[in-house]
Amino acid sequence: MTVGIVMLVHDALDRAEQVIRHWSASDCPVVVHVDKSVDRATHDAFVTALSDLPDVLFSKRHRCEWGTWGIVAASQSASEMMLEKFSQVRHVYLASGSCMPLRPVAELQRYLDARPRTDFIESATTADVPWTVGGLDHERFTLRFPFSWKKNRFLFDRYVEFQRRFKLYRSTPDGIVPHMGSQWWCLTRQTLSAILQDPDRPTYDRYFSKVWIPDESYFQTIVRLYSQNIESRSLTLSKFDFQGKPHIFYDDHLQLLRRSDCFVARKIWRHADRLYDTFLGDDAGAMKGAEPNPGKIDRIFAKAVDRRTRGRAGLYMQSRFPNENWENGFTSAPYSVFQGFGDLFENFDSWLAKATGARVHGHLFAPDVVEFEGRQETFSGALSNNPNIRDYNARMFLTNLIWNTRGERQCFQFSPRDSQIINWDMAKDPNAQISVISGAWAVPLFQSNRNFADLRAEAAALQKIESDHLNILRSPYAKARIRIWSMADFVESPMEALQSIVDEMGGKSLRRLAEAPRLVDLTGFGQFLQNLKNQGMHPYLMGDFPTEAAPDNVQPKPRKPYLVR
Repeated sequence: MTVGIVMLVHDALDRAEQVIRHWSASDCPVVVHVDKSVDRATHDAFVTALSDLPDVLFSKRHRCEWGTWGIVAASQSASEMMLEKFSQVRHVYLASGSCMPLRPVAELQRYLDARPRTDFIESATTADVPWTVGGLDHERFTLRFPFSWKKNRFLFDRYVEFQRRFKLYRSTPDGIVPHMGSQWWCLTRQTLSAILQDPDRPTYDRYFSKVWIPDESYFQTIVRLYSQNIESRSLTLSKFDFQGKPHIFYDDHLQLLRRSDCFVARKIWRHADRLYDTFLGDDAGAMKGAEPNPGKIDRIFAKAVDRRTRGRAGLYMQSRFPNENWENGFTSAPYSVFQGFGDLFENFDSWLAKATGARVHGHLFAPDVVEFEGRQETFSGALSNNPNIRDYNARMFLTNLIWNTRGERQCFQFSPRDSQIINWDMAKDPNAQISVISGAWAVPLFQSNRNFADLRAEAAALQKIESDHLNILRSPYAKARIRIWSMADFVESPMEALQSIVDEMGGKSLRRLAEAPRLVDLTGFGQFLQNLKNQGMHPYLMGDFPTEAAPDNVQPKPRKPYLVR
């Protein structure tokens, strides 16, 4: 009899009974502590169910609420009973009701027999502990925590603020340096008895009773006073997520648990029948021989945490929604946005689709309708062309469009006439390729036959919208691939600009573009801009278009249209 088990139980008593019988069958005495929150009838039935096992005892009950002193008190009471009643026990192993042996108990006994004076307990100073979550590391030892973090969170937070404000800090008892580590330890009789019989124990108990989460620091600190040989690690496989909550193992973790080579694991889901049947059954089905090495599966847990917190690029899920900017990339794939091209070219959409093979939409953010390719009413992923549905959450509309069409590049038109609520999201998206011909929105006004006063007012409004958009694109926060031409610069050498856009889209071929989209007739456009200036509106985004002034009694010569050569 070399290993005694101290087990803390608070629920799933049927599974706890199953594990206790497994320990007992291998000649391990068990002292059980049942949380005082368990009602008397349930407790008595549990005790009766195990009454046939003479080496299973029950200790004094304490109320064990997370983060409070009760868990330490329960461990102390059960450990004292273990040392008193079972004199042949050399190592005491602290476990919970949700812990389960992964290897034959005889292997654990042989492992500890070979290390009779070694204490297995994770024990590191606060400066060396990377896993504290919640902003309290050294302060958990210098402030007082009389209120429960779970049940009285308001009082907990207010009292912490009060102590910080008035600098009501306390010092640690003489001779100890606070350490932290996993709650689940395996200590030798000599070390554990020295901790429990320390003449200064009342002082330590008073101090740690007001420490936050003392079960992760009490034994981890005091053990440093007495142990001659500390292995700063736990023999229990216990993994935590990024919020500090323990991972729960289910049936589909069977092979993962086997690979860890650990002696014990927690937390096991109470309904994981396959795990309980496998590891508590015939020893032939359990792991054997290797040194416990939970690090072998750390990569898998790190990947799980990364998937939970970051997820896949462009895919949103519940665990990240409450936290702004937690998404792992706004969209999942590259896409292209063209501003002004549809105004300047007559057949730009069909030309671009032919030149690149991409899916080319119209104005997806048009105010009246979502212009999907072919003017479909619904698109991939049941996206509707209803602008009200789109604008309910424009970010998710664009994200879903890109996600649902993975593997196919999406392109669409954008304009100052469109809804602008997506501006910042596109500008900050590294997947976006945004090409802008500034001032091209004036071409449809130039081609219309409307009252000039109305044209002037609309031109002023559109120029203000595009100017704001360009400021966003030029912001230091913009991460998209952005190209901006003034309209005058673009029409001087449109093929060069179009070639650079197509090349950047990944459609680079062995030869240069041979066919160009049809440029609209811009004869008289310079005079149109001059007329806007004459009416008091300054159209500066188009660049410098030449204007041929003529005498009042002479009709100007018609200008040749701009041609793509």
